Amino acid sequence: MRITVLGAGAWGTTLARHLFNSEHTVTLWAHEPARLVEIRQSGENRRYLPGVRLPSEIILEGDLFKAIDGADCVLVAVPSKTFRQITANLKNFNGIAISVTKGIEYESCLTMSAILQEQAPMAKIATLSGPSIAPEVARGIPTAVVAASGCKETAIAAQGLFHGNILRVYTSDDIVGVELGGALKNVMAIAAGVSDGLGFGDNSKSALLTRCLVEMKRLGVACGAQPETFHGLSGLGDLAVTFFSKVSRNRTFGERLGKGEPVDKILNSMVNVVEGYFTTRAAYRLARKHNVYIPIIDEVYSVLYEGKSPEQALLDLLSRDAKPE
Repeated sequence: MRITVLGAGAWGTTLARHLFNSEHTVTLWAHEPARLVEIRQSGENRRYLPGVRLPSEIILEGDLFKAIDGADCVLVAVPSKTFRQITANLKNFNGIAISVTKGIEYESCLTMSAILQEQAPMAKIATLSGPSIAPEVARGIPTAVVAASGCKETAIAAQGLFHGNILRVYTSDDIVGVELGGALKNVMAIAAGVSDGLGFGDNSKSALLTRCLVEMKRLGVACGAQPETFHGLSGLGDLAVTFFSKVSRNRTFGERLGKGEPVDKILNSMVNVVEGYFTTRAAYRLARKHNVYIPIIDEVYSVLYEGKSPEQALLDLLSRDAKPE
């Protein structure tokens, strides 16, 4: 197939490489021409995926319309804050459009695939999610992910594109649950990082993970997701890897918060977009729209957007009334 990957970050670059190695014709688009020049000259994406060689046969394109023209499948791997703007160019695209961005739009409370459905009404929509730290996949370390779509045939088609020696791909018809699992786990990863930054141990982190999963499922079900989805790859699987991975950007962001660094300083110093920062605000709003109790997300929101100290957020969480599990 002719596949275009929109977004030359770590995950977009990794998937472009993976798809090319699966014998597809791949075009990689980036909005920064200098990035493409560097990749072309060095043979790697030094900013986001240093040390990983990219096949020279991958087509590098800075013109979005040229990148999309003639594609059978478009993979959207841009940050959530630019997702609507970029996908506005897909209004006439009628192939398979797959979102691999994990986020929730603040203004509309929509997931990325819901935005994609609005922006590309003629396309067949799917999403890909699960435990997928980009540098590991790029180095050939295997994992399993899930391809979800409201259309069974589209989910199977997406599965077929990615399934191989490195990626074992399952399918799901619960696109809402799969996307919310992937988005909300980034918020929870910040909480996990704060736990690390405050010097807590594995007991604390495991207890936190368990309660985060409950909270994710509670909010997801209120939005129409299937509860069992959150015990799968896009829920528990993705949550676990981002909780414990030393290279998880959201966990790292939270760890630095827990050690006392200001929010703005951390955000300005990190190369990759910290999606959990933006998703926290959207999840906070989404929960109020559905009247859902989300104490962990509320405390992360208070730390990020209201200036509460991580220590006080922890105290407020622990001092809640005792209740049955």
